[in-house]
Amino acid sequence: AAEMAMENYKQFLFFLATSLSVGFVAVVFVLRWVLYFRGGLAWDGDQAEFNWHPVLTVTGFIFIQGIAIVVYRLPWTWKCSKLMMKFIHAGLNTLAFIIAIISLVAVFDFHNTKNIPNMYSLHSWVGLAAVILYALQLLLGLCIYLVPITPVSIRAAFMPIHVFSGLFIFASVIAAALMGITEKLIFSLNNPKYSSSPPEAIFVNVLGLLLLLYGALILWIATRSPWKRPSEQSAPARLTNGGGCKSDREGLTMSDSVAEVRNEPDPSSEARRRNPNQDEAGQRSTM
Repeated sequence: AAEMAMENYKQFLFFLATSLSVGFVAVVFVLRWVLYFRGGLAWDGDQAEFNWHPVLTVTGFIFIQGIAIVVYRLPWTWKCSKLMMKFIHAGLNTLAFIIAIISLVAVFDFHNTKNIPNMYSLHSWVGLAAVILYALQLLLGLCIYLVPITPVSIRAAFMPIHVFSGLFIFASVIAAALMGITEKLIFSLNNPKYSSSPPEAIFVNVLGLLLLLYGALILWIATRSPWKRPSEQSAPARLTNGGGCKSDREGLTMSDSVAEVRNEPDPSSEARRRNPNQDEAGQRSTM
């Protein structure tokens, strides 16, 4: 069982590190795209203002939202207060939403300045729908899970909807981003055209593959049942006075994390239950 636990823990770390690396590289790629190929960043109503739209979408609405989705599954946070983790989850999602709104302001302001029609493409329909659903998801999540008076029965009933909606919105944002970068290349590349695969087209196509891979990794981590945060009954939180997290020892060790990944008790605590006299002797020796 311990070997299986260690194997699952190693798999989790591999997928987590890979997803974060891919997401970070995607952010670097979108910055490289707008700074090198598209004329940089500014807030002047011109192309450089539009460039904030892909940068903020990839950084906030995709990368940060992905982190918010899997934050509950970090084993070293399982001894933290569930309330504290809710605030972290809500805070990351709120930050992602604010960044998404700024990205929308940038593109609408650019379109209005250049007299370009708004909301005519499938990309814009899917993107705006994702933002609206995300706002609703965030509002309901805050009201149901962070308001103390909400009945437990309502929280439990809404949880499957909350989880599914979060994953669906995340996938929708990535789909909208893929449509958006393709649309931008088709409109912007004239000589040479997109169909002739110039360097910018190849570079941005790789960005699209990175976004797709990042989404797949996040969804895999979020849907693997062995990596789910244990219930409060199976792994009660060790709380500090400030509502933070604290393990029985100075910190959460590798063996603790491995045991928790498999929802198994700590081997040392299991041994103490089998031999209570050892604990009593140890206590007497320290008194």
